[in-house]
Amino acid sequence: MAEYQPGVCNIGRVERRRRRFAGIGSFAAAVAVVVAVALDTVPTTALWATVPFVFGGWIGVLQDYFRFCAAFGALARYDLTGSGGGRGSAAEAEAVRADRRKALKIVLLAAVATAATAIPLFVFARMV
Repeated sequence: MAEYQPGVCNIGRVERRRRRFAGIGSFAAAVAVVVAVALDTVPTTALWATVPFVFGGWIGVLQDYFRFCAAFGALARYDLTGSGGGRGSAAEAEAVRADRRKALKIVLLAAVATAATAIPLFVFARMV
């Protein structure tokens, strides 16, 4: 998609790829912490360190999936330069509201997904 659509699409192919790789990297960091706990090289309380990594992972992959950057949405910006589009700011009040609603939706989805991911992990750690 090479055209900015308020509340629908505010990043292009290059920005999506950046967020996807950042998300995958965050998930990998969380897995590394879990492995360290499983190998008893760090205490079980280190699992708390996975929460920001898991949240970052979900934010990254959700932004890629929705073709929408939450930070850009909150700031009413867009960057579609990697897909043949332009870069700029939303000027209309309704476009700004739509972008901010979408940004909030992504952050809330990431928070719910983080809880759904982290809670079973902590329960499992208590059982081990």
